[in-house]
Amino acid sequence: PTPPPSPALARPLMSVIDHLFENIVEGKIPSYKVYEDDLVFSFLDINPIAPGHTLVIPKKKYETLDKVPEKTAAAIGAALPKIAKAVMKATGCTGYNILQNNGKTAHQVVPHVHFHIIPKPSAKQGLGVGWPAKPIVKEEAEALLKKISFEPAQP
Repeated sequence: PTPPPSPALARPLMSVIDHLFENIVEGKIPSYKVYEDDLVFSFLDINPIAPGHTLVIPKKKYETLDKVPEKTAAAIGAALPKIAKAVMKATGCTGYNILQNNGKTAHQVVPHVHFHIIPKPSAKQGLGVGWPAKPIVKEEAEALLKKISFEPAQP
């Protein structure tokens, strides 16, 4: 088996990943820019699952979606359909996935909120999804609803 990388090597790599998207937005790392406005930046994924695989990010770094201010979230929400439409037109695909992960346990690698627009050209290309669904238990649902609360909106 291959030994794990030394901590000395892991630190510089994590530093690059921690600031990867900020450096792309600032032009310090080149990208294939798809879209940009005051709050949102979008570019082609350099390791695409399918042709046209595009990332949409807030220009400012927020690690997870729950930390994104409402104004920025609204800007991302407005940009996503425009970018998806343009990518689908360019690729000729009619199906696509929007994927967004929050935290390492949810498969987030780069700690900067990002949405993947992943064209689905065929059953074999694009994102494959497993969905281990099971019926909800009434008592569990009711107990969970009692715990869900919302904080006041922040700009």
